Amino acid sequence: MKFTSLYSRIAFTFAILILLFGGLCGGLDWYAAKNHQQEIIQRLSRGLAEHIAASWPLLSQTNQLNELAVKELFHWMMVVNPSIEVYLLDTNGFILSHQAPPGRVQLKQVAIKPIDDFLEGAALPLKGDNPRNPSKQEIFSASALQNNGKVVGYLYIVLTGDEYQRLASDVWEDHVFQTAIWIGFAGLALTLLVGLGLFAVITRRLDALSCTVAAFEEMNFSGGLHVCPKITASSDEIGRLATTFEHMAERITTQMQHIKHQDELRREMIANVSHDLRTPLTSIQGYLETLLRKSTALSLDEQHRYLEVAVRQSQRVSHLAHQLFELAKLEYEEVKPHFEPFFVQELIQDIVQKFELTANSRKIQIKSSFTQKIPMVYADIAMIERVLTNLIENALRHTPEGGKITLELEQHDNNVTVKVSDTGSGIAEEHLATLFERGSPLRQSRGKNHDGGGLGLLITKRILQLHNSTIEAMSAGYGATFVFSLPSIGSSNAQ
Repeated sequence: MKFTSLYSRIAFTFAILILLFGGLCGGLDWYAAKNHQQEIIQRLSRGLAEHIAASWPLLSQTNQLNELAVKELFHWMMVVNPSIEVYLLDTNGFILSHQAPPGRVQLKQVAIKPIDDFLEGAALPLKGDNPRNPSKQEIFSASALQNNGKVVGYLYIVLTGDEYQRLASDVWEDHVFQTAIWIGFAGLALTLLVGLGLFAVITRRLDALSCTVAAFEEMNFSGGLHVCPKITASSDEIGRLATTFEHMAERITTQMQHIKHQDELRREMIANVSHDLRTPLTSIQGYLETLLRKSTALSLDEQHRYLEVAVRQSQRVSHLAHQLFELAKLEYEEVKPHFEPFFVQELIQDIVQKFELTANSRKIQIKSSFTQKIPMVYADIAMIERVLTNLIENALRHTPEGGKITLELEQHDNNVTVKVSDTGSGIAEEHLATLFERGSPLRQSRGKNHDGGGLGLLITKRILQLHNSTIEAMSAGYGATFVFSLPSIGSSNAQ
């Protein structure tokens, strides 16, 4: 028989324990009752042999048995108490006389050691040899027979003889004892039934919970874990377990959805990047094939122009590949921020000087604005430089001639807020929410000055996530502003 369910295993184990416990208790009760009864009998009859020895002249002056006195003693013992058996022993324990019928006495000698212990007052119950049944020992009473102060023999009385054993067997089989046995079995059976019922109630809830979890697994961990309210309403361990499973299922469902969404975005990005790479690669291939086929028919100026286009397109491919590699390292956390204190205003001034020549060539004004004394921030200076570089490059691409790019710093509580604003074409309101996502529609755009990659903002977002910060884009239809914060020195957010 296989026990596959928790209830069957608990029920089987509980039944075995109940039976073992019942048997153990019954055996202990029987053993204790029997020994208690024997101790009481032996205590009550402890002085019996001594009293008889003192009252009956069992030995003559010559230390011989007084046959008449012994015979009279055995007669009265049979009349007064037929359950006892009387024996006269010599000093070595050999049986000199007894009242048993011929052939009933199996021993010729009784062990003296228990008799000596009895006479010395040893703890009761104390058992000695039973001459009629050598395989068993019984309680007894004994007394030394003395003549002129010298021990010449013993009076040995078995208190639970054959007649007592026969009567005791009849008692164990009578109505009262049988009733007690049946009551005991009924109590054990009732305990077993009540226990099995309680286990059924408990395991039923566990079974329902396991079925619910199995159904959740069959649905590929989607759709949520719908546990019966009666299970979660309880405050016991099962109720808490069910509540924990519900919360776990919610997180698993959310994470599975997020993984699926990220997988879709990753596939979409691969498709977009493939398209972005195909355009410049096709251009490079076309110009180079033209040079190979018509090199003799093209002028030096035309050849130079073709090579410039091919080089420009190859740089575009190289830039996109570099962005992809950088984003992959950031997403898989191969690059860890190296936090250190620095003045972000000095970093901004260096970056402004770096882009000043490019901005002037496009007739775009780029400046920084610090309205108050800004404390040091705690971040990775190289990563923050990459963030600011991406935002300024993005602003330069979308700001027309005569426009302006502004970098501002403000202190708010324990953070330093960085703002990068431009006067470009702006961002449509419906695109703001997904601007920093892989699936942003703006990544599909193909402007004159747009490189087609659109990975700069994704890199920016990931770097700030590694700094436990976020970035926000705002636009009112004209121009765009990007805002993010960094912890200042001494703030609770500084790592």
